[in-house]
Amino acid sequence: MKNLQSTKYTLSIIIMFCFSLVKAETSKDSTAVFSNFNFEYDDCDVCGCGSSGGSMGYGTIGNGDFAGLRYIHQQYKSKDGIYNNSPWIDENFNTLQAWTRIPVTTKIKVNVIVPYHFHNREFDDGSTQDINGLGDISILGFYKLISPKLDGFLPEQQTKFKHNLEVGAGVKLPTGEYKRSNNEGSVNPSFQVGTGSWDILLASNYSISYNNWGLGALANYTIKTENEQNYHFGDQFTYGLNLYRSFMTMNAKTFTPISITPILGLSGEVFGENESYGMPVKDTKGDILFSRIGVESNYGKISGGVNLMLPVSQNLNAGNVEAKMRLGIHLNYVL
Repeated sequence: MKNLQSTKYTLSIIIMFCFSLVKAETSKDSTAVFSNFNFEYDDCDVCGCGSSGGSMGYGTIGNGDFAGLRYIHQQYKSKDGIYNNSPWIDENFNTLQAWTRIPVTTKIKVNVIVPYHFHNREFDDGSTQDINGLGDISILGFYKLISPKLDGFLPEQQTKFKHNLEVGAGVKLPTGEYKRSNNEGSVNPSFQVGTGSWDILLASNYSISYNNWGLGALANYTIKTENEQNYHFGDQFTYGLNLYRSFMTMNAKTFTPISITPILGLSGEVFGENESYGMPVKDTKGDILFSRIGVESNYGKISGGVNLMLPVSQNLNAGNVEAKMRLGIHLNYVL
């Protein structure tokens, strides 16, 4: 509970700081000429497979091509047993990612996520378990089917209405270690640094914007395969809808462009049933819906953001697993 309160407090401070920065910069007369300019933003997904470290997506709203670092913290509670009076375990999933979105051509982009996990959980008797290591690396290629019309420099040349559609496919490599022993004594099989399987990733993103308002929709599907220890995680479907508003200005002294983008949204995940040695594993499927609040900011070539996700409704592992929150913090260099 203290961690959640601290997270909300930190997020509030960052948002207030960002808005005060915008207000201070936009008050300068030398930046008024930029008030009618339309900057382009690529929307992207916010959810994915928790065990692969992609639980908040493959990119950001605030920039297109980038290289950087992202930290993701997830909190869960799971039952240590199958009975109604079984004790609950506090679980913390922590992931540090090196990630990038690299342009290959004007229509083709490649996303790469290299996660490192350090997870821990505390049992009812006070004992703890820690696991850490390299996670499953994800590589995706995106193709832009619909591109927004390029704006002119003058206000009368600008296009207020824009939309963008891209589709992607890729693979998740079994670079993270999977241990069957981590599943024993707990109904949460996702307490792993990897799934141990080769998985196929399918993704699609659509965004529509008018002036500086934007609405993004996404739908992703992960086809999972059986690993070498004969465990097969269920397929996963992810969807989301995000509303954002971009505030743009420029530093009057250095002429460095500045943007602040608050975000509100909903994100959902649907998990299929797991299998062990070809047989269904009881109470391993489920679904969850998250609310999302966040803010992203660019200062020239530097981009950063904070995103907080809280569950609205959930039914994970027949109620034996409960998600508490997800927090993501990233810092990128715009390419």
